[in-house]
Amino acid sequence: MRSDIDEVNVILRAHSARRILPTPLRSFASLRMTSLLLIPPLILACGKERPSLGGQADTTEVAAALPSAELAYVTNEDSQELTVIDTRTDSVVAVIPVGTRPRGVRIAPDGKTVLVALSGSPKCPPTMPEEECEKLVTDKSKDGIAVVDVATRRVTRVLPGGSDPETFDLSRDGSTLFVSNEDAHTASIVDIPSGEIRSTVEVGKEPEGVRLQPDGSTVWVTGETDHNLTLIDTKTGKVVGQIGVGKRPRDLGFTPDGSRAYVTSEIDGTVWVIDVPARKATKVIQLPKDSKPMGVVVSPDAKRVYVANGRGGTLSVIDAATGAVTTTIPVGQRPWGIALTADGRKLYTANGPSNDVSVVDTEKLRVLKKIPAGKIPWGVAVGQSGSPTP
Repeated sequence: MRSDIDEVNVILRAHSARRILPTPLRSFASLRMTSLLLIPPLILACGKERPSLGGQADTTEVAAALPSAELAYVTNEDSQELTVIDTRTDSVVAVIPVGTRPRGVRIAPDGKTVLVALSGSPKCPPTMPEEECEKLVTDKSKDGIAVVDVATRRVTRVLPGGSDPETFDLSRDGSTLFVSNEDAHTASIVDIPSGEIRSTVEVGKEPEGVRLQPDGSTVWVTGETDHNLTLIDTKTGKVVGQIGVGKRPRDLGFTPDGSRAYVTSEIDGTVWVIDVPARKATKVIQLPKDSKPMGVVVSPDAKRVYVANGRGGTLSVIDAATGAVTTTIPVGQRPWGIALTADGRKLYTANGPSNDVSVVDTEKLRVLKKIPAGKIPWGVAVGQSGSPTP
């Protein structure tokens, strides 16, 4: 086991490499060993053994707690970590190892934990032949949903998430997870307090996007190769309906009042508008040429819909009242995950191949900054540190 000095030196080197060394640690670097008595208890605890996380990456503790702030959490699929961005300064304030292939990310309703989908399945893009994918190594022991404590910035447990969990959503009370299992064509319903899978539900093939209806009654799951949505009753865990949409639906977003849902269809380059009470499509919005829509989010006032256009490298803005695309701006290489601040004034896109996050001013509709992240940023979630999210 490392000594306290060794642990602190490891933290110093890690933070220095990322150029985000907090002031308390910079001061400590010049102190002698006799000053260990003055080190905050959180740093001294670094020498203690940590619980096994079932093959997941080790976690990192934070040396100094940040004041409450709205933070963006970005999953980095290839570097197996979570980048934490302070939205006030748009700068990286922490990097947290979480485990293998982190993709979907959500903040718990109480704001105290961040959950991350992990997968031990190999990356198999649509262009890869199935027989080639089957030759790649799969390690199901690395599947799960990592739970990150917001205050300490460390993984505290890993919940089961079924096979190859990709994305998920939480019940309104934060007690239940609804997880898409991409390679099994199912959705897992997980009880968080007990850490057990309550049930497994058959959904459309290659499920990806998962969103809880705002009233909490139903969870919607996209089926990429069945080109549909599967609706699951959150109380019974039973399928209560399916809705056909465009080719390869990736994500969906609801208006705050839950009256409409917007579904991105990657291959068609379209967004499908769904009347939620009627459970039927009412409009299909064609996006600009070369758009490959992925993530989608609705503004807090429900007046705009923002769509990340994947390999198109752009962000499209839709007028929710008319369904017209009002503008499309370049944001980065293959923007995938997308999230807004609570006031809707800033938008963040995870740009995979360029390993960065774009910050968009939604009033001026321009990129304010590109923030370096880890390798292959995938998902984004924004919320208040340590307090409930909207």
